[in-house]
Amino acid sequence: MEATIATENTNAPVRESDGPRINREIKSKEVRLINYDGENLGIVPITEALKIAQEVGLDLIEISPQVTPPVCKVLDYGKYKYEMQKKKNEAKKNQKVVNIKELKLRPMIDTHDYEVKVKQAKKFLEQGDKVKFTMRYKGREMSANDMGKEILNRLLEDLEGVGKVDAAPKLEGKQMFMIVSPA
Repeated sequence: MEATIATENTNAPVRESDGPRINREIKSKEVRLINYDGENLGIVPITEALKIAQEVGLDLIEISPQVTPPVCKVLDYGKYKYEMQKKKNEAKKNQKVVNIKELKLRPMIDTHDYEVKVKQAKKFLEQGDKVKFTMRYKGREMSANDMGKEILNRLLEDLEGVGKVDAAPKLEGKQMFMIVSPA
């Protein structure tokens, strides 16, 4: 048994399946057509829309498939794809990434060291980053973990107006954690 494969010879570019439907992939009988100048030509049969696109040497791209009838535009598919990628990159560039900065403390911290940590935390919070405070206990310090909690509470008072608590002080093993985000 011999199988024959029918191939359609079109000038349409190869595309990914996640993009908009183009040319013969559009299944609707009628479409709302916008020509290459941006002029609305109204509702036309798909065959006529394909013919108009072919005469100009461009592709018929389904812009809005969820409406009835779907909105299609006569454009160059490569140029359309480039514009969409450019918009996507611009949106990605404008989004803010929130980092978590970690500051490690000890229950027996000196006043100057404490002030330096507060200054660093304020700087991080003003930049829009979250700050994770880690209170580490060694040996006998575990029996006096309320000292660490007092220091973390004092930190919160010193960061009043600059930051707010995301995760309250919590003891896990030999460490106590607290997360503060920008106010």
